[in-house]
Amino acid sequence: MHPTRRTVLIAGAAAAVLPAAPALAAPGTRAATAPYASYWYPDSLPSGSPDTGVTWRSLKAWRAADDPDLAFNAASVPLAARFTPTPANTTARSGQARVQALVSFGPTSANPSQGSPTADYYALTHWAYLDELVFWGGSAGEGLILAPNAPIVDAAHRHGVPVLGNVFLPPTAYGGQLRWTRDLVQKDASGRHPLAAQLVSVAAAYGFDGWFLNAETGGGNTALGTAMLDFVTELKALAAAKGQRVTWYDAMTVDGTVSWQGALNDRNQAFFQAADAMFVDFRWSAGGLAASATRAGRLGRDPYGLWAGVDVESNGPDSSVNWDAIVPTTKAHITSIGLYRPEWTRNHLPADRRAPEDFHAADDRFWTGRSLDPARPDGTDPWRAPAVSVADRSTVTSVPFASVFNTGHGLRWYEEGAVTSDAPWNHLGLQDRLPSRRWVMRTAGRRPDVSLDFGDAWRGGSSVLVAGELDEPAVLDLYATRLPITAGTVVELTHRAEAGDVNVELAVATAEPGGPGAPPPYTYLPVNPVNPVNRVNPVNPVNPANPVNPVDTWQTATVRLTGLSGTVHALGVRLTAPGGGPVRWRLGRIAVPDTVEAPAAPAGLRITAATGGDLRLAWNAASHRVPVRHYELHRLLPDGTRRFLGGTCQRAHFVTGLRPAPGETAARFELRAVGELYHASAPVTVTHSW
Repeated sequence: MHPTRRTVLIAGAAAAVLPAAPALAAPGTRAATAPYASYWYPDSLPSGSPDTGVTWRSLKAWRAADDPDLAFNAASVPLAARFTPTPANTTARSGQARVQALVSFGPTSANPSQGSPTADYYALTHWAYLDELVFWGGSAGEGLILAPNAPIVDAAHRHGVPVLGNVFLPPTAYGGQLRWTRDLVQKDASGRHPLAAQLVSVAAAYGFDGWFLNAETGGGNTALGTAMLDFVTELKALAAAKGQRVTWYDAMTVDGTVSWQGALNDRNQAFFQAADAMFVDFRWSAGGLAASATRAGRLGRDPYGLWAGVDVESNGPDSSVNWDAIVPTTKAHITSIGLYRPEWTRNHLPADRRAPEDFHAADDRFWTGRSLDPARPDGTDPWRAPAVSVADRSTVTSVPFASVFNTGHGLRWYEEGAVTSDAPWNHLGLQDRLPSRRWVMRTAGRRPDVSLDFGDAWRGGSSVLVAGELDEPAVLDLYATRLPITAGTVVELTHRAEAGDVNVELAVATAEPGGPGAPPPYTYLPVNPVNPVNRVNPVNPVNPANPVNPVDTWQTATVRLTGLSGTVHALGVRLTAPGGGPVRWRLGRIAVPDTVEAPAAPAGLRITAATGGDLRLAWNAASHRVPVRHYELHRLLPDGTRRFLGGTCQRAHFVTGLRPAPGETAARFELRAVGELYHASAPVTVTHSW
């Protein structure tokens, strides 16, 4: 790997924002410290002392029962099954190349377990094209083994994407020490590898899907290479028994030296055979990849288990890539794609242009291509975006299904159209299952712009905004689905027109398109609002004494699928402007319900640690029939208003920086369980005396 890849990690760690020195804990409570994603050395620790804010830990000494942050870091969303609909264009293929991404979401140390108070975050949303996400990072001065934090795993799992932790043994030029490699592959008295068992135990306890092994510390010999191969073999066997996977990085060879091959060959074949997949270093050539694929086939292995490394850290979609060597357009794909650091889409933006809409514009360009419409890719675009080559996938296969188009970050927090917190935030675990084809808009006229917008929302932090000229009807694809239709099936839409007259119809397809690139065979059903927010005097659900503006309020419509049967294969909307001209129309929610029940309330809400205005809270899940999507914590202020403090899929939460309201002697908190349809349970409360 090139030096720039290492300096990014080291500098990022040094620039991390660390918590201020805590105030004294209240009598009778433990000090409340912020939870962070976990990181370790294999066994022995560096000499000297760690930098401020860094904690040196040994993985060999880790025990789940002794992990104080496990409740904050353990993912709760199971890995969803997904299917491949008919591709949106004629070039995207299923069953061939897959896409892996190596992403650094934050520094090795001080990477928050449950989001942070900023919208400036790499809020990955194009999960439909991904098959594996690696939680990239590690540094010699902080730790080498990284467990992904819960929000990232929960968001990925909701979209059917497995997440791997990272084991990084750095080059000696970046502080790597060969003793750490030897620590990793050590055996106990019975001849077993204790660190292999520890890695599998960590992944099981934290709820992620396996490990990415990147051994780049030079100076080894054949004995070390043999020891590493034995370690990988045992790790793979233990991981497979737990449904986990192992990916090997093309660096260490069988003779124990570090020599990046850029191909599958005799020097790394044994490691590929011991693992599930291999990331092929960036030194590949067209001939080398072709030979690698052939070799994989001779071994009885899938050539798409080879991820051909594509370095986009510096130039994003302006990177020069020989795409025909990986995913040619005129014959079968050769290997899969390994994207190194696609968070370029955030990192390249200047500090004053990192608003969520700036990031998503760059991210859509990266994943979809220059046309910004996967149904009509731009053949002249030198960047072969994933949407051009790889068919998208979906996990929308059962009811209840709902989305409020929440991306997992925002400038404010909304509930039923009202702002309940004006603080920016990020938490990927709260992200919805988002439309996979962003954005397919079919019209014979001028194409309006479509975006995830952060200026307003029905719930969460974002909504879908359609803005521009609408001189002909326009059909917006939303979700590929496999939802059964019964006599009572309905689809609910919460929407509003902000400018121009817009007629809205629900688009429902009960069969697949005729072929790749063809539109779904939609039936169009009128959207008649039957439950609008009170148009005369709308009620603010958070503060009833303060009505919201009656102009341009949200409307909720319930559409019965009259005359349709079988399975819903696609959902969308058709928009028509009777008078033509510019429109602004916003979609805040779509739902296919099966019940109106809310989850049962959680139980046992308690404060487990307190330091001034910093609190750790925990609770128990109640016995209930309605599954919980996530939990939301509010503060009830003396004037009767509720302020959103945060949400999480876990049963523990950390809040910081709280202060007494005027005249307040104790802060009161309310916790609710929220279901898949966003129905909230009754609250449970706890107080904290100032």
